[in-house]
Amino acid sequence: KLPLTVDEIMNFGESNRELFIKSSTYSIIPITVTELGLTISWIFSSDPKSISFSVVYQESEDTPLDQCKVLIPMTRCNSHKETIRGQVKVRNAGIYTLIFDNTFSRFISKRVFYHLAVERPVIYDGSDFP
Repeated sequence: KLPLTVDEIMNFGESNRELFIKSSTYSIIPITVTELGLTISWIFSSDPKSISFSVVYQESEDTPLDQCKVLIPMTRCNSHKETIRGQVKVRNAGIYTLIFDNTFSRFISKRVFYHLAVERPVIYDGSDFP
């Protein structure tokens, strides 16, 4: 578990991070967001084989798991063959959790190389209008 804030992700720079996910386990990256309208985006690949991926939303840490909202259902990704990209728009403050799931693999541990980014919406205020 690796709780991150929007500011920490903005300080990631261009570098990739690495997760080591043992066989029959999963890793989560919870991102705490207080600002609405942001876009959280990710890019990832896995080695040596595929990984399952999901995104869930939780109002707060106290919200029971069965009341979490699934934003992207668990999907097996061929991320060992192609880079997977995606994004979610922040509509509510809370915890957006990325889940990398290797529970289907009984013997093979995986490495996931990922990069996260957060973008603020560009709000045009008309200030450059003559």
